[in-house]
Amino acid sequence: MAFNFDLRVDRSHSDSIKWHKYRHQPVIPLWVADTDFTAPPAVIEALHQRVEHGIFGYGGTSPEWKALIVARMRDRYQWAIQPEWIVTLPGLVCGLNLALRASTDAHQASITPSPIYPPFRQAAAHAGRQQYLAPVREQQGRWQLNLAALEPELTGDQALLFLCNPHNPGGTVYRREELAQHLAFAQRHNLVVCSDEIHCDLVLEPGLRHIPFASLDADAEQRTITLMAPSKTFNLAGLGASFAIIANPSLRQAFKRQMQGIVPHVDVLAQVAATAAYREGEAWLAAQLEYLRANRDEVVRRINALPGLRLLPIEATYLAWIDARELPVENPHAFFLAAGVGLTDGKEFGDARFVRLNFGCTRALLDEALSRIERAVAAL
Repeated sequence: MAFNFDLRVDRSHSDSIKWHKYRHQPVIPLWVADTDFTAPPAVIEALHQRVEHGIFGYGGTSPEWKALIVARMRDRYQWAIQPEWIVTLPGLVCGLNLALRASTDAHQASITPSPIYPPFRQAAAHAGRQQYLAPVREQQGRWQLNLAALEPELTGDQALLFLCNPHNPGGTVYRREELAQHLAFAQRHNLVVCSDEIHCDLVLEPGLRHIPFASLDADAEQRTITLMAPSKTFNLAGLGASFAIIANPSLRQAFKRQMQGIVPHVDVLAQVAATAAYREGEAWLAAQLEYLRANRDEVVRRINALPGLRLLPIEATYLAWIDARELPVENPHAFFLAAGVGLTDGKEFGDARFVRLNFGCTRALLDEALSRIERAVAAL
């Protein structure tokens, strides 16, 4: 079946926060991490059928969705999990906050990579907890987490290590030996690990594969809260269906206690969409990955041809972490916004000298955005 990722759907008059941000400005929005692709046909059809049922009362967690998650972990990632390990969530960000509150008390700290997706740092701020920043730096042409650099600063009050694999915004897919080093660090410091793996299905580089941190060995499995969702994979973020996988029963209960009376269940339509995506979305996903690889290659080629800009290889995600440190402008985000391209300000991730570009869009829209960037840089 052919899927048309070149189809331009007008989102400017919808509820899209991505497109509303610059609705009355001549700006191409390539910032927040959702794509401009219509969801898999199977998802749309399943939602139509559920809506036609006409009754939307309280719904329990779908056993089929849980069974599909178990099968997906086994088939894609060679990780054998049990259905009772799965805790469904209405979004992955709340999972970061729950993990922090379940794993630390008021006098304990977490460790997070930096630069990083902003909710990692916000989770500690929301809970009034201290946080240590572990540098993500360029090593051998890739963005890599350097926990050893942080070790001299540690005081023993740390209880939680956040990981992001694949890394957002850097696009790194961590290799087994790198994950093993992270595990050794967690063991030395007796840390719970919360691993955000929401982009796990979006590995773009041929020959690489995602390895869930918890799948490394029995110790990793018992100390890890894994967060995943179909939202980035199938462009379902607005429906809010995510999940945590927590093998350790004590850790799982602590996580669930933090949810009580605060975190709602995943709603019935979100479960329908997630179930259909995992059951019937693989052909669509394969076609999307092919399209995204071509978009990625175009972004890397054209950005790296511009003076003052640099982009390391993007191994996964549809996000480009553009190094603008050599660009002779004071504020790269404002500079490109003035040129008509709305990127994400690197300041939100921890470094204002960078910008993040979302290339999960039609080729035509991406070409126009890159042309605007090229003209702006050429005019300096």
